[in-house]
Amino acid sequence: MFDVIVIGGGVIGGLVLRELTKYKLRVCLLEKEHDVCMGASKANSGIVHAGYDASVGSLKAKFNVAGNLMMEGVCAELGVKFRRNGSLVVAFSKEEMETLSALKERGEKNGVSGLEIINQARLREMEKNISDEALGALYAPTGGIVCPYELAIASIGNAMDNGAKLYTDFNVSAIEKTENGYVVKSDDGQEVYAKTIINCAGLYSGKIAKMFGDNDIEVGARKGEYILLDRESGDFVSHTLFFTPTQKGKGILVTQTVDNNILLGPTAEEQEHADTETSANGLSFVIEKASKMTKRPPLFNTITSFAGVRAYSSRHDFIIENSKNAKGVIHCAGIESPGLTASPAIAKYVVEELVSKWVVLESNEAFNGNRKPDYFFKNLSMEEKNEIIKKDPSYGKIVCRCEQVTEGEILRAIRENPPAKDIDGVKRRTRSGMGRCQGGFCQPYVAELIAKEQGIALEEVTKNGKGAYLLTGVTK
Repeated sequence: MFDVIVIGGGVIGGLVLRELTKYKLRVCLLEKEHDVCMGASKANSGIVHAGYDASVGSLKAKFNVAGNLMMEGVCAELGVKFRRNGSLVVAFSKEEMETLSALKERGEKNGVSGLEIINQARLREMEKNISDEALGALYAPTGGIVCPYELAIASIGNAMDNGAKLYTDFNVSAIEKTENGYVVKSDDGQEVYAKTIINCAGLYSGKIAKMFGDNDIEVGARKGEYILLDRESGDFVSHTLFFTPTQKGKGILVTQTVDNNILLGPTAEEQEHADTETSANGLSFVIEKASKMTKRPPLFNTITSFAGVRAYSSRHDFIIENSKNAKGVIHCAGIESPGLTASPAIAKYVVEELVSKWVVLESNEAFNGNRKPDYFFKNLSMEEKNEIIKKDPSYGKIVCRCEQVTEGEILRAIRENPPAKDIDGVKRRTRSGMGRCQGGFCQPYVAELIAKEQGIALEEVTKNGKGAYLLTGVTK
């Protein structure tokens, strides 16, 4: 019997789980996939928004600004890469320059500091590759970038290190009321009991809400396609570049990532089902818009393209509330952009203001919020590297040459919380396979390490969960 069950292993669920472990509670997380961070949190822009875009008084505005202020500290504790690179909303007409003034005013009402409208000359000084057609921009120095899947994995791992339990491959099929709370059932017969449930199921949060009779929570899916450029082009831009928003949305962006790649995208295509396939039309649109924003984007350095699917609510705002029909049930639904930015503040609010109404919060003096990064060795000095290799020779063997990832880091990712169980799990934790060759050289050795550590045959190792086998058998 747990005090609290969190459903959904993305960045919201992960940070909520971690926040819960600051108190003397028995808590667990249920994730329907083979690994955590398999939904929107593994494939988005990684932008820490300043907070000028959300409507004044909305939950988006409130938690965006608060989360932005918290993000740097949370990332430092969890060993997650974060950089406050600043953002630029670029205008290409006089009408768009007027829109920037309205955005600035809205941002200031939301509590965003340092907003400034800059002219064409200043914009060119800040971004050498900006389009000649750009007239000016709204500069938000508090904007930043973070690795979304690192944040989700690190928060869940830190929660597990502090006593939380994780159940993967737990696809919630039914939830029933019991005398002391609820029993959550999976489609393969597993059962978990708790007094309180927090619904952080992302795209499926509407489905979970309906299990409690909360039929007014409608959540849709929106696909976004991206193009990723090699780190060789990492200095093409230094800020996050946005188009001036219209009624159709913010459009695509051009940004650095925290690992010094360049990211272009996303598109915005509403869907009935979660489809993560890229398309010629979608990628052509990204290229067209990136070419309008900047001069000659270095598309020859493209190393991959991908798509992510994010949730959105018909209310056009975050849904963070107690169930109307079930005591002890809390919904975090329709958490679209700027949900990543808002996640630390949402987690704090959910636990302190909503969970506290259903369970007693007693501080956990043993809580340790610090975590060592998964991917760290390449950034150490030669003396520090040699000291580690003396203690553990596996750190002296480079497995992924593109990203300079060592065998020691890969073994750590397989062994630590939450353990990487497949190729993509190792990739998200260590960046092995994220470089120019996209795993063409390191993948076989990573598969061997997984097989050895898990005590399974090499043919049983998968790319990303059930059925995604790399090998079909032995030939000789």
